[in-house]
Amino acid sequence: MKRSMKTMDGNHAAAHVSYAYTDVAAIYPITPSSVMAEATDEWATAGRKNIFGQTVQVTEMQSEAGAAGTVHGSLTAGALTTTFTASQGLLLMIPNLYKIAGEILPGVVNVSARCVATHALNIFGDHSDVMACRQTGCAMLCESSVQEVMDLTPVAHIAAIEGRVPFINFFDGFRTSHEIQKIETWDYEDLKDMVSMDAIDEFRKNALNPNHPCELGSAQNPDLFFQSREACNSTYNELPAKVQEAMDRVNAKIGTNYKLFNYHGAPDAEKVIIAMGSVCETIDETVDYLVSKGEKVGVVKVRLYRPFVNEALIAAIPETVKSIAVMDRTKEPGAFAEPLYLDVVAALRGTKFEGVKLTRGRYGLGSKDTTPGQIISVFRNEEKELFTIGIIDDVTNLSLEVKENPVTTPEGTTNCKFWGLGADGTVGANKNSIKIIGDNTDMFAQAYFDYDSKKSGGVTISHLRFGHTPIRSTYLISQANFVACHCTAYIYKYNMVQDLVPGGTFLFNTPWSVEELDEKLPGQVKRYIAENNINFYIIDGVKIGKEIGLGNRINTVLQSAFFSLTKLIPEEEVMKLMKDAATRSYSKKGDDVVKMNHDAIDAGATAYIRVEVPESWKNCEDTVIGEEIGNQGTADAIEFVKDIQSKVNAQQGNTIPVSVTKKYEIGQTPSGTSAFEKRGIAVDVPVWDATKCIQCNQCSYVCPHAAIRPVAMTEAEAANAPEGMQMKDMTQMPGYKFAIVVSAYDCTGCGSCVNVCPDKIQAITMQNFEANADEQKYFDYAVTLDDKQEVIDKFKLVSVKGSQFKQPLLEFSGACAGCGETPYAKLITQLFGERMYIANATGCSSIWGNSSPSTPYTVNKKGQGPAWSNSLFEDAAEFGYGMLLAQRAIRDRLKAELDVLAETANDDVKAAIAEWNDTFNSGVTNGAATDKLVAALEACGCEKANAILKEKDYLAKKSQWVFGGDGWAYDIGFGGVDHILASGKDINVMVFDTEVYSNTGGQSSKSTPVGAIAQFAAGGKETKKKDLAGIAMSYGYVYVAHISMGADMNQTVKAIAEAEAYPGPSLIIAYAPCINHGIRKGMSKAQTEEKLAVESGYWHNFRFDPQLKAAGKNAFSLDSKEPTGDYQEFLKGENRYASLAKFNPERAAELFAQSEANAKERYEHLKKLVTLYAGEEV
Repeated sequence: MKRSMKTMDGNHAAAHVSYAYTDVAAIYPITPSSVMAEATDEWATAGRKNIFGQTVQVTEMQSEAGAAGTVHGSLTAGALTTTFTASQGLLLMIPNLYKIAGEILPGVVNVSARCVATHALNIFGDHSDVMACRQTGCAMLCESSVQEVMDLTPVAHIAAIEGRVPFINFFDGFRTSHEIQKIETWDYEDLKDMVSMDAIDEFRKNALNPNHPCELGSAQNPDLFFQSREACNSTYNELPAKVQEAMDRVNAKIGTNYKLFNYHGAPDAEKVIIAMGSVCETIDETVDYLVSKGEKVGVVKVRLYRPFVNEALIAAIPETVKSIAVMDRTKEPGAFAEPLYLDVVAALRGTKFEGVKLTRGRYGLGSKDTTPGQIISVFRNEEKELFTIGIIDDVTNLSLEVKENPVTTPEGTTNCKFWGLGADGTVGANKNSIKIIGDNTDMFAQAYFDYDSKKSGGVTISHLRFGHTPIRSTYLISQANFVACHCTAYIYKYNMVQDLVPGGTFLFNTPWSVEELDEKLPGQVKRYIAENNINFYIIDGVKIGKEIGLGNRINTVLQSAFFSLTKLIPEEEVMKLMKDAATRSYSKKGDDVVKMNHDAIDAGATAYIRVEVPESWKNCEDTVIGEEIGNQGTADAIEFVKDIQSKVNAQQGNTIPVSVTKKYEIGQTPSGTSAFEKRGIAVDVPVWDATKCIQCNQCSYVCPHAAIRPVAMTEAEAANAPEGMQMKDMTQMPGYKFAIVVSAYDCTGCGSCVNVCPDKIQAITMQNFEANADEQKYFDYAVTLDDKQEVIDKFKLVSVKGSQFKQPLLEFSGACAGCGETPYAKLITQLFGERMYIANATGCSSIWGNSSPSTPYTVNKKGQGPAWSNSLFEDAAEFGYGMLLAQRAIRDRLKAELDVLAETANDDVKAAIAEWNDTFNSGVTNGAATDKLVAALEACGCEKANAILKEKDYLAKKSQWVFGGDGWAYDIGFGGVDHILASGKDINVMVFDTEVYSNTGGQSSKSTPVGAIAQFAAGGKETKKKDLAGIAMSYGYVYVAHISMGADMNQTVKAIAEAEAYPGPSLIIAYAPCINHGIRKGMSKAQTEEKLAVESGYWHNFRFDPQLKAAGKNAFSLDSKEPTGDYQEFLKGENRYASLAKFNPERAAELFAQSEANAKERYEHLKKLVTLYAGEEV
């Protein structure tokens, strides 16, 4: 049977098949599985029909546990039900998986298998999540490639229905889920033809129904439970045959030979690897290479992992085998061995293979790349019974050394690498490119994208392969025919040209002219280009982008240049294909954006310049690349930077041995390491004009990355400043000089500072980075100076201006340029950072807050700073509450000990204890009292005093915070948030409200307003935003604030200070514009968007302080004025709303009207609260 060829990733392949067999899909976002749910929702919204002739009923739940419960209920009531998840999400489903399996219900859980967080979060692929489910009773089917996902996902559904057992259908997260391949696809008629409709009818007939009721979910006692549990044995014994039968139907349709275990390799193999997942593709390729050299090797690929069929495994192994290596993609500390190995050992016992030599190894944890050279080392291994590959283990010495690293890709395969800057569009353009090649030529195509952890502005490496034979290379490209560098700064940071094969092509995006290359290119780059006859081209994509109006979005310019240089498709044809792809990609953003991308495609096709490489370049000496690590920072941070960060940031992290990571084995990272990165990624940076500045400090206040700051200098400090540093007399502070300093190398070029600089003043302008990079020395000098307490006191810490003279203890994070979240977090650290605990929910704020090896939370000159930790997505509130209880327990005990000491202590100690007790609950004043107490106890020197001093770090009142986004606070973590607010304890909750699940790609949350398009709400959200603030206020003893920095900077700092000072629970909800909103003005206008949100009545600022109510004063302050802006125009300024108006204007008009009515009703309600909570003076 001939099937149509399409280019897609593994997630879409799974979703395509599952949609056909699904009545109901219960979903919740989690990387890397969200794409399956998003596709299902989009197809349902578009009206796609499943094999039953209806659209799938899609519902987003509040958590994976909720999704699993919904799956269980839906199956119970007779609907074929599917969900999609990974990692912690899958683990949250485990209790329901036991139930679903126990009731033999035919659900399917599609899993992009991902690492489970242990000492650190890792969002990439391995099998630790699915291995945690092997005992649930769910059958488990594994695929190795995108094509296999398409081919075998029907088997999971068919076998679940006909075998009456739920299936976990899994494939490797990222390596398969996000790898794009040209594959054969199923037609829905064929999918329908392969499943027994009678079995479906039987399932529906036996479902729970009032017309023939029974009761499920009983409670059984010891007299009945055990034998009832054993009753399912025959069902599981019969299941493997049903799985093979389903595979045979697939085989009959498409001519494949899928079995429960498949062997590939020499028929007389003596060395065999047993594995499952995407590594099997690399092993296949390696086996073919070795067999072509005459070696007797092979691989057994595990497809049905549960039930594990011993006989089928034995049948797959060649009779000639002498040694077997079992490779597990998980680690189970404390176990004798990992799961697959234990299953194989049990299967071989008592068989003809019992005496065969067995070795076991771990590989690929957290998506560690697995290469043919590593696979060869496994085949060559004769010494180590237990081994690892892909790392250097110099502690337990388990790692195998790679001694051979041949090219095993099929001859004729073209390999390309693109080094892009996160959010510059490189990845999106390459996804379009691979689809253009795959769908419009007879070539096979593959794309995989390698990211760092920064939200945007980080490095992205696109790996593209194409050729005339199927591509099974599930590993990163190290020898490329084409390399493109899309960010000029990268030429100094990474060895990218060295990946080119002789005669390859290098495309360099740079503002440099041909004449400047000789001066500015590193010597080793020039030498490699010359010695290897590299075809060298330059293009100024940024200039073209700016001229067209795309700003730094240079993707289509460089995509066009790529196709023009490679000549893969005739020029006229490829220009049309690129423009069609751009139209599909950007039509939701408006016709103007589409036109600009079309213009960029036209420009890119001819804008590159060929560089004639001088013969003299062959004699160039190496240029020292990388900044010298200075001595600014703590000793542990400097050590970490030398050992870890410098290597990871140079894309050399795989060379770090276990002995180096041993000292960081619990996942800890020293504070303040982001200051050492100095990425230099901005095209333009702010430049200050001292003659125009009014010293308002607003530029610093709003900077998402703390890259622009005011500095107050004494006369002596000013005199010692680097030559040329601009400064001026400080207003209201005689004897001080004032300056604004910019860290050009840490700036992301967002322009938020310029946006808020008063229009009539405009003391800051964005100018070329290279021309102003030298001003970095002024910033570097400024940060060596101490905060001036007298200046802070003069202008008040709790003010916009005064707060900015305090060192920010959050700096240079990996947040997006123009981020709406970090200015709030940075301000909080300026107010309380030296005594803060932060429990951070997983999400954007945890990723920009602590993505190894860069820690933006830092310390002051005393070494004090935020003590930060992340547990999980769902439990941040409880995690923070635990921190608070720990502090209280220890402080309460120390208080009791001090009270006893006070009875016999000298007068100095008694006085210090008394002051400490008086300020016990005040974070603002207790710090100074603690300093006095510690000094008095040290002077005393008695035994009791010394005992207390051992725990002196616990004496001062700390400020406990919980940070997270709306997906956490409104949805998955709401129960915990509600509980800690209800506790009455002194804990502060900060919600960065982006109104979507920002970190996982912009899915709808209960914070998403009516009418907004988001993932999981493709047709616009129909229900209104949850009133989290109102719920908290209903307790009557929770401080609550709604803030929007750009709308009212003073209200923001005031609310944060009041919340922290309040001696009970507090909740702050901060409006945070996000890149997912598609703000048409751009993220440089994030603060303006916050202002317009309030002016239009979209967002309301207010504060509720229960203390004022108790004092008979006005407890509720409505800080937003009556809206004067145009609500509808505000909505149209963001693509999340405007795109709905473009494609479904009638629905948009209806939902937007409803949204505006909700906002007006909300404001009227808030006005009533002013009256309700009015004090006695009103």
